[in-house]
Amino acid sequence: MRNGVKAVVMAGVCVTLLGGAGYGLYNFASAVNGDDGGGAAAVRTGPPDGSEVKGATGAFFAAWEKGDAATAASYTNYPEAAQELLAAYGGAAHIGAVRITPGRAAGDTVPFTVKATVSYAGTSHPLAYRSSLTVVRGRTSHRALVDWQPSVVHPRLRTGDTLTTGESAAPEIEAVDRDGKVLTRVKYPSLGPILDELRSRYGDRTGGRPGVELVIRHQVAADGGRTADTPLLTLAKGRPGKLPTTLSASAQAVAEAAVLKYPESSVVAVRPSTGEILAVANNRRDGFDAALLGERAPGSTMKIISAATLIDTGRTTADGPAPCPPSAVWQSQTFHNLKGLQPDEHATLSDSFARSCNTAFVKFADEVKVDSLTAEAQERFGLGRNNWQIGVPSFDGRVPASGGPDTAAGLIGQGQVQMSPLNMASVTATAKTGSFHQPVIVPLKLDGREPARARGLSSGTSGQLRAMMNRTARSGTAAGVMAGLGGDVGAKTGSAEVDGEARSDSWFTGYRDDVAAAAMVQDGGHGIDAAGPIVASVLRNAG
Repeated sequence: MRNGVKAVVMAGVCVTLLGGAGYGLYNFASAVNGDDGGGAAAVRTGPPDGSEVKGATGAFFAAWEKGDAATAASYTNYPEAAQELLAAYGGAAHIGAVRITPGRAAGDTVPFTVKATVSYAGTSHPLAYRSSLTVVRGRTSHRALVDWQPSVVHPRLRTGDTLTTGESAAPEIEAVDRDGKVLTRVKYPSLGPILDELRSRYGDRTGGRPGVELVIRHQVAADGGRTADTPLLTLAKGRPGKLPTTLSASAQAVAEAAVLKYPESSVVAVRPSTGEILAVANNRRDGFDAALLGERAPGSTMKIISAATLIDTGRTTADGPAPCPPSAVWQSQTFHNLKGLQPDEHATLSDSFARSCNTAFVKFADEVKVDSLTAEAQERFGLGRNNWQIGVPSFDGRVPASGGPDTAAGLIGQGQVQMSPLNMASVTATAKTGSFHQPVIVPLKLDGREPARARGLSSGTSGQLRAMMNRTARSGTAAGVMAGLGGDVGAKTGSAEVDGEARSDSWFTGYRDDVAAAAMVQDGGHGIDAAGPIVASVLRNAG
């Protein structure tokens, strides 16, 4: 009986070995020989050791090279998701002849190089790239497994993405700036996602002819929209069509250089007289276009809209009272000023604006209606209606009618208020000219888009805002950053605290003559620390 039982156990283990894609041999030996002293299989815990990392990656790479998606996926901790993408790799993407060369492991992380061939409709092209993976311990199997991420298959893949090869969804475009200069992702890296989106939207309007490409196809969003395909490799060139944009190659170059000095930074420049977008630049590890799509509390840069609200609702004027106490309480929440700011009970709105006194604005929460700030943002500055048609996707700002402590917090750009650098550049442009011009990145006439509209500001309100912003730039919190800039200038600094983050976001917005720019640096500190120098550089060199 005992031998018979052992035979059954061995047979069962063999089945597991064959069907379980590499179930550890140490478990097999322990179960048969009773090495744990109790007859149960020994379970390994803790991070995989070097031999396990080598074994798991070797088996995964071997199956991937053979095009065996199911087996390769079985060596990961999320086999269903892995199999779907690996099957598309050899199927819809038509990638074959795969050769993977692992590099030297650094603990549980293994870098590797992939060389393969993409073949479609009689055309073949080599494909080469680098990626990496991490090996983890399976939660229930306790096996060493590849920690599944789409980036394992290609470093530019994210959750929900897939790969496909075929005729381009849209012809290539040759995007040109306002002076006819060609804009490329190689020369202007921040424009990569924008150029992809412009191609998706306007490629078939420019007279071009589709080519054959390997692309990343992105997941459909909850609202039914889809981010434009990201081209990885061209197998057969089409004929690009020329697409005019409002961008300025010189301003874009300045913006690209400016954000490189500060991690997690974004900036947008617009022309106040027209709303034309001159430059969009990001320097972010995640590749997200926060300049156009970011949703962050704008801090004290919001005081431009708040000051306009106070003036337009008759609460005060630039030269009217806006006392700056050391603290202010609104519905049991206490608000403070920046460290070192001296209180001034006799301050005017212009004084408190230039010094960026939070408590001065919070004190007006008793007088303004819950929806006053919302109405000002929507009706005067064109924000928060989700109807901007700039030519590519954008976030249009959010200023909800919030009650409770958020009524006061909204006045200083906190609470539920959310903005992007594009939004604040537009706010600055409206304050400068008194007119709201919805930002655009391609001419409206190209596809007959109807722009968002707003009433704009009265000449009296606009004049007071310009005077306060000019004072801020010349002798207020922005003076150090704006020093040396001639012409008609104005600015507003800002910093925004974000839950769970050690440092505040740095915000700064300003104008010089017919250029307005706004920047945001996540975890950048005060407005003058990071965002300010970015904006000043753009204003100095992008006229």
